[in-house]
Formats: sequence, structure tokens, C-alpha cells
Amino acid sequence: MLFTPGPTATPPEVREAMAGEQPNPDIDPVFAERYEGVCEKLATVYDTDSDVVVPGGEGILGLEAAIASLVEPGDRVLCLSNGLYGDGFADFVDAYGGEAELVSAPYDEGFDLDGTARALEEADANGRPFSLATLVHCETPTGALNDLDPALSLLEEHDVVSVVDAVSSLGGTTVPTDRIDVCLGASQKCFSAPPGLTTAAISDRAWDAMETRDPRSLYTNFLPWRDVSEGFPYTHLSANVAALDAALDLLLEEGVDSVFERHEAAAERCRSRGAELGLEPYPRRELWSPTVTAFHVPGEAERLQRRIAEEENVVLATGLGELSNDILRVGHMGYNANVKKVERAMDAVEAVL
Repeated sequence: MLFTPGPTATPPEVREAMAGEQPNPDIDPVFAERYEGVCEKLATVYDTDSDVVVPGGEGILGLEAAIASLVEPGDRVLCLSNGLYGDGFADFVDAYGGEAELVSAPYDEGFDLDGTARALEEADANGRPFSLATLVHCETPTGALNDLDPALSLLEEHDVVSVVDAVSSLGGTTVPTDRIDVCLGASQKCFSAPPGLTTAAISDRAWDAMETRDPRSLYTNFLPWRDVSEGFPYTHLSANVAALDAALDLLLEEGVDSVFERHEAAAERCRSRGAELGLEPYPRRELWSPTVTAFHVPGEAERLQRRIAEEENVVLATGLGELSNDILRVGHMGYNANVKKVERAMDAVEAVL
């Protein structure tokens, strides 16, 4: 039983769609129609009027492509971080010649809003404003769901373009997409499709900013996806698009609000079972995500994960980076956002404990 916070278990309908005979994505209009339909369905999930594009590549492609498309050498980028992926945005900025300024907070706390406000004010006062800011909605390694609205308000006050990693929240909880210039998602998290596709909702302001730059890459570049009426920039992943299409059908048939409620119920049950076992979630309560729970088990995570897999046939995840052996993660997202499945996973945890 796969119960990780991505890639997630996939429903039978999604696996069947992927296994079917696929149209040629380079020449068959059937594929172009499917792709257009996927983008329209995603716009409903994003709840946005912005353009939605779906390049071929695992979710990290979207993070790098956003930076590659928007950052030129010398551009100043504000990176808000309280986790591993927030820190990683700064690495992408450095790789593309930008000047990253990291405003960090402890991994179990929310964004440093005071530090963010100071950084924005000082940049403007010094005549070196930020052109871009990066944020992570759900820091999957620690199970922290950040409140984006206060940070987005600060960025709006200073007219800074925003890039948000919503990879592990999109489809599982509300994302304020229409306040975000580039909102990134992926197929393998709450959609419960196989890994392989990036999704992005891109505002007109972000497109305009991309048009003024000279991206160094074809593959890590969103611009070629703005208009695919004459064809795709490279051969698309036709089976992955079919799988995502089927996954979106399941989500929309259930209804977005119902899906969000299902995630909340699964998360609540996971944490109540954890409390009964003496397990504490890692971040502060106000940061608990409806898509993943990270239990704090210092020095025990890897041994617990291994024994739960070997003895109970349930696969959970550990933390990442310096917290790899301190956090045990339960991924109640997408197909696994189900109270009965959570019970099965937590029964396995209880048995090993």
C-alpha cells in the first residue's frame, strides 16, 4: 500500500487510461484536443481565468522553468522560505545568474513576514527593487501549509511578480491562484496521476515579463507553451496526458469542494490516530496541511519506515535533508485522501510502534 506524499497511488481508471493506445502527439489532432481539454479542466481546479499550460516533465521542471523564463543575469529575486523547497528556489535563481535574497524562517514556523517587508522596503529605497519573488504553498517535507495571502499582499504593494510552488496543495486545498503570477502544480500529487507532467497557471503580467527576456533554454522555458495551436515545442508525453485527463475527470465528477472536504477529513483522522499513539506533527498547528502529515520522531524515521514496509506492507515516507531521520510522513492526498485508507496506514504505524 503506497501512502507517500507523492508520487501517490493511482486509481484504476487512471492506470487504464495510461495503458491505452495513444495518439501521436506531434501530428494527431485528437491529442491536441485532449491537451486543450486538460488545460480547461485544470483551469477549473485552479479556479482561474489565467492561461494554463502543461509541459512534459516532473514537477521540479516547473520550478526551474519559472526561474529560467523570468530571471535574467543580475535580476534580484526575493525567496521566502520555511523549508527545503523554498531554499531550493534560491539555488535555481543562482544557476540562472540572478541575485537571490533568501528570507528564511524555521522549518516548523510560517513565513517571516516582518523580514519580507523589510527586504522589500530596503530594496526599493536603495533603487534595486526585486523583479520576482518565490514562495512555496505546501512544504511537503515538513507537512507545512503556508498562508500565502499576507505575503502576496506585501508583494502586490511593491509590484513584484510572484511564483508559487503549489505542487503538493493544488487539488487538495484552496490555492489563491488569481493573486499569483505563476502558480505551479504537478501530476503526481493530489491529482494521483503518474509523475511526468508540470502544470502552470500563468498571468498576463508574467507572460509579458517572459516576452522581454531571453531565456537560455528551450526545455525549461514556458514561452513556447503560450500558443501551441501550430504544434508543441517537443514531443509530448501522450500517455501521461491521458492519465492526467482521467484523473481530472474523477476529481471534477466528485466536485472540487467535496474533494477538499475529503482531504480535511483524512488529515484530521490521521492526526487523531497519531495523537492516540503519542505522535506529534512537526510544524505548528496553524501550518498543518490537509494533504500530508509529518510526524516528529527524532532519530527513528528511517527505522520506522523500513519496518512498516517490511512487516505491514505499507510504504510511508521519511523527511528530507537534515530532517530525513526525524520525520515520518503520511501522504493522505488525492486517491489516498480517504479515512478508511488512513485507518489502514495508521494501523500499520501502531503495529510497529
